[in-house]
Order: sequence, then C-alpha cells, then structure tokens
Amino acid sequence: MRKHLFTRTAGQRGLTFALAAAGTGLFWLLGLPLPFLFGPMTFCLAGALAHVPLRGFGQVSVAARTILGVAVGASITPAVIAELPRMAASVALIPLFIAAIALIGVPFFRRLWGFDGPTAYYAAMPGGLQDMVIFGTEAGANPRVLSLVHATRVLIIVTLAPFILGHFYGAPLTNPIGSPVADLPWHELLIMVAAAWIGWKGGERIGLFGASILGPMIVTAALSLSGVIHFRPPAEAILAAQFFIGCGIGVHFLGVTLRELTRVVAAGIAYVVVLAVLAAVFSGIVSWMGLGDPVAAYLAFAPGGQAEMTVLAIVTGADLGFVITHHLTRIVIVIVGAPIVAGLIAGRRKD
Repeated sequence: MRKHLFTRTAGQRGLTFALAAAGTGLFWLLGLPLPFLFGPMTFCLAGALAHVPLRGFGQVSVAARTILGVAVGASITPAVIAELPRMAASVALIPLFIAAIALIGVPFFRRLWGFDGPTAYYAAMPGGLQDMVIFGTEAGANPRVLSLVHATRVLIIVTLAPFILGHFYGAPLTNPIGSPVADLPWHELLIMVAAAWIGWKGGERIGLFGASILGPMIVTAALSLSGVIHFRPPAEAILAAQFFIGCGIGVHFLGVTLRELTRVVAAGIAYVVVLAVLAAVFSGIVSWMGLGDPVAAYLAFAPGGQAEMTVLAIVTGADLGFVITHHLTRIVIVIVGAPIVAGLIAGRRKD
C-alpha cells in the first residue's frame, strides 16, 4: 500500500515536472519574460484546471524558497542598513495601507460576495497564504475559500506586475539575477547552503513565520554585514527557485470546481482590482513625496507573495532592501493581528 502510494506520488510529481519544464522551454523559445517563473506557472495552472493529476513538490518547493531568503540576506549590507532611517516615513504608511485594505476588503467580500465574517476578514488581509488559511480556519473561516482567494491574488499580481513594470514604469526585466555558479568562490557557496539550512530549520524550530525565507535571510544578513559573504546565490539557484515557485502557484488550483471558479476565484480576481488601486495610491504617495524610487515603491506596496515580489525586485534591479523592508512590515502587522482577530471572533461566538 505504502509502495503504491509512493509510486503514484512520484508519477504525479514527474508529470508536474515535465509539464513545468515544457512551459519553461516554450516561454524561453518565444522570448517571453521570466520563463522559469511564468512557464511553469502557466502550464501547471492549465493542467490543474484541466484536472490533470499534478502534485506539488513538497519540501523541495519549500527549500527553493530558502534561496530567495539567502539572496535577500546577501543584499543587506552596511550601506543598506545606513538607509533604514530614510525608509521610516514610507514604512509608517504600511499600517494605514493595511487599515484601508481592511475597511474596504471586508465589506467587499461580505456584502458583494456573501462571505461570512471570518472568511471575509482573512480573505481581505494580504498576508501569507498558509498563515491566513491557518488563522482563518481557527477563527471559523472556510479554508478552501481562503486558499483559493489568496492563490488567485498571488497569481494575478505576479502575472500583471511585469507588464505594469515594463509599460508604466519602463523597468526592464533583464537585470542580471546573479553570477554563474562557476564564477563564485566555492567556500561562499558552501556557506550559503549552510546559512539556508540553518536559517530554515532553526526558524522552524523557534516558530518563526515564513521560516523558509526569513530564517535564511536573517542568517545570511548577519554573514553579509560581518563581511563573510559578498555574493548573492548563483543565477542557476535563483532560476530553480523561480521554477518551483511557478509550479506551486499553478498546482494550487488543482481540483477547482466550476462553482468555485465563478464565485470564489471570480471574487479573488475582482479583489485584486481593489488591491491594485490601493497599492497604486500608496506607492504614488511614496514616489510623490520623494520617499522612494517609483519602481521600488510599486513593488514595496504590491500585495503579492513575498517570494514572488523578491524575484521581481531582483530582475528589475529595484532596491531589494527597500522592497523587503516594506513587505516584512506588512506581513508582521497582518500576522500579529490575525490571532488577535481570531480570538475576538471566538469570544463573540461564545457570547
């Protein structure tokens, strides 16, 4: 029985990998942007909606995210730390941004789409997908609805962001993502691997949210600031991270029914428009006040996934420290607030 299950799982993952690789190859041949991200995402999404028996890559996908954590950490240098006071004014806008999202998003889902209170709140909050599903479920929300709404949010934003960056901001998506592995010192590569593993597993042990990204980021930042490492992960590693992230986004829609497409996914798509307007307003304020570069400001307030926005910041050459600082602030506020709201909802139900 166990052997049969293993064989079936391996077969499904093999099919997923083959489909994702085909998407990558086609996007590469056609010269489309970010082929290692959008190729797998598009083909796996199509396969999932066609009910092809796909399966995510589990811990391999999680491990791929550690590469981005190391990339961010390696970008945190003494020069970036010196710039933190300059970011304070724009970071201070993040709580207002989240408050605006809550004030508009919760009624949007409740009144227009008929979601119950807990589901509406956790669907509206732009936190991590897994975190919002976990906290929302504890508060009595519908986990399937939350999962699809947040997956749709990430999918649409990641799909549209490159177009917006290229056509409205004139930002090329051709910035070198890293040096080839052959050009990097082997001892720094080993240190990066160790930092990724220690940060990831150490972060999980202490209950750090987003441990696969934040743990490696913290460890690598310490190494970067102390002068131990001087490079980001090699280009091949960044491309591998893009590949598995793209697969994960697409596979998440496996098993979606027609009813879910017309109600839940449609609600998620409509909500992205709301988020896009709010993000445009706040990023515009940041740019207008001279608090940040327009491209960095857009990426800092774009409510996509942290990993996906990191990839876009790297390929556009945006200020990675600026972008990540704002995303971390948003995620921390949402994560800290989530259990508080869950407790309030639970208290109301008891009353």
